[in-house]
Amino acid sequence: MTMPSRFPEPYGQGSGANLADILERVLDKGIVIAGDIRINLLDIELVTVKLRLIVASVDKAKEMGIDWWETDPALSSKARRDELTRENAELRERLARLEELEGGRRTPKEAP
Repeated sequence: MTMPSRFPEPYGQGSGANLADILERVLDKGIVIAGDIRINLLDIELVTVKLRLIVASVDKAKEMGIDWWETDPALSSKARRDELTRENAELRERLARLEELEGGRRTPKEAP
């Protein structure tokens, strides 16, 4: 007859939480890690580095109001298209102004 142990089983064995369960909980709830690094010399602050790390699912991040990746052209094809459309419109406007200026400078002999 075996007696149940009063001690918990070692991590990773039996019915303990596995990595997938832990990751699911973290992504569901989100986790924030924050820290500051300051370098001072004779009570004069030389450098301050602020570190912020948020680990969460996309849905949880959006719930928290974090959605910067949707407007970053490097990360979003829609943002990239929007940026290209805006840039194209600006270039067309500049070209039209240049053509207007060039048209006003022509003498009647140069006109086609």
